[in-house]
Amino acid sequence: MSSINTSSSTTTHEFKQSLGLLDATMIVVGSMIGSGIFIVSADITRSVGSAVWLILVWILTGVLTLTAALSYGELSGMYPKAGGQYVYLKEAFNPLVGFLFGWSFFAVIQAGSIAAVGVAFAKFTAYIFPALSERRIILDAGAIQVSAAQLTSILLIVALTWINSRGVKGGKWIQTTFTLAKIIALAGLVIFGFLLAASPNYRDVAAANWSAGFRLGQLDAGQLLPYTGMAALGAIAGSMVGSLFSSDSWNNVTFIAGEIKRPQRNIGLSLFLGTLIVTIIYVAANLMYISVMPMQAIASAENDRVGVAASQLIFGARGTIIIAVLLMISTFGCNNGLILSGARVYYTMARDGLFFRQAGVLNKRAVPAKALWMQCLWASLLCLSGKYGELLDYVIFVVLIFYILTIIGIFRLRKSKPYLPRPYRAFGYPVLPAIYIVLASCICLLLLIYKPKYTWPGLGIVLAGIPLYHFLRGRAISTRRPRYDID
Repeated sequence: MSSINTSSSTTTHEFKQSLGLLDATMIVVGSMIGSGIFIVSADITRSVGSAVWLILVWILTGVLTLTAALSYGELSGMYPKAGGQYVYLKEAFNPLVGFLFGWSFFAVIQAGSIAAVGVAFAKFTAYIFPALSERRIILDAGAIQVSAAQLTSILLIVALTWINSRGVKGGKWIQTTFTLAKIIALAGLVIFGFLLAASPNYRDVAAANWSAGFRLGQLDAGQLLPYTGMAALGAIAGSMVGSLFSSDSWNNVTFIAGEIKRPQRNIGLSLFLGTLIVTIIYVAANLMYISVMPMQAIASAENDRVGVAASQLIFGARGTIIIAVLLMISTFGCNNGLILSGARVYYTMARDGLFFRQAGVLNKRAVPAKALWMQCLWASLLCLSGKYGELLDYVIFVVLIFYILTIIGIFRLRKSKPYLPRPYRAFGYPVLPAIYIVLASCICLLLLIYKPKYTWPGLGIVLAGIPLYHFLRGRAISTRRPRYDID
């Protein structure tokens, strides 16, 4: 692998290490907790049918996430610079694999997540301000319609992009403040839920829910219909799509490694603390749902909004407003974390000659402002298209593949680059990383078999990046743009 001199860099600015351990941990937590925990348990319950399996799905998701996060700690210590997973894949395999991640990241994973979270923010804002509802059409040009909710989501994305383009301190303040607020609010919701569950009228709810034991089946109109053969494993894998998506984006902190103080220590520690906090919150929230709502009520919650249904039981008529405010706080902070961190991947790709050249420039406030605005533009277009939800369904399978490849990269780098300093080593290596690879690969295989509608298109999106990579690589060579290790 050759290196090209970068002394003619297009920028004289450098990243500033201004984020501490608390800030990094809040980026992990804030990027993970969006609206999923309030919604996806309905679909999981329909798929697995019983309280035991609902909790086991969330626990298994938490174990997988924690194992991956602890493994990433080793990679972040080896490569404590902007780009995170893109850099790890490039170094462990080759630039093409890194680019395919970066291409999928820009095209769907990050921009699609930003769009989806932005629209979720707008939908819950409409509970308080009905004029911002998705039913209110602002522009109707025949084939193109723009609702008030879409416009609100775009304005949110633009505002957060502008704040983060002014320097990392503004984004840091928003992230830490809003994430702490949502942790406290979620903890309060869970505590009040358990207090309600302890009242005489609700003591039998949990007992009835747990009575099914380890029976696994599809819940339909209150009836638990058992699966036969391999269909049971397919149901578990399919149900984990929602929980895995709700637990995703924990790796966002690795993308901003260049701006974290003592990155060799703090990135790995923030990954562990952040994913552990979220796992505990998610399991506790589902235990609360089971304690106050019958399984059929969870499965049939209106528009899958389990959190709203639970909040209405806990707080009465005010429950909708309370959960709406909580979700506004949650999605606002989540989108800030996604916007802040995502642009650093495009910056590093541009420095390698594999993205728009302007994205590889830092402004006078030491942030990749042009990369931020490119991300903003694409996410806003996805908001208008209304297709971000479909794209995210397609790519969750691909996200898991890249996680598997990244953890395989730990094994490869141990052999190919044993001389590199490793201030933090993967916990439980080689057993726990190997277990993750096996379990995640089984989930991917089952999704290919039982969820082909979402898995194969997702794979197609990734493979579409191969010709694009060769085009960009050829152009980078022909123009002799400054870049790092691209062959």
